[in-house]
Amino acid sequence: MGYKEERKKRLLAYFKKYAEEKGFSLNEERIVDNILEGLIRNEEKFGHIYCPCRPVTGNLEEDRPKICPCTFHLKEIEEKGRCLCGLFVKRDKNEI
Repeated sequence: MGYKEERKKRLLAYFKKYAEEKGFSLNEERIVDNILEGLIRNEEKFGHIYCPCRPVTGNLEEDRPKICPCTFHLKEIEEKGRCLCGLFVKRDKNEI
């Protein structure tokens, strides 16, 4: 398994656990996979897993809130049912 695949696997495990602890879910696999690719790309380019749906300025203090899970995701999930990039979604009432 290459670096990217291993990194993606570790991020997925982390985000699954995080979502479960917070009471929401990860989106469907295809969407999550694309987001993980974007997070890894940002990590390689900028040194942090910045949310792929938010512009990165290069200023760490300005960009710090955009590190996934970003500081905006809880409010977005509450208001819209998902975070801006769609990694996290409100748990379906029928889900166990």
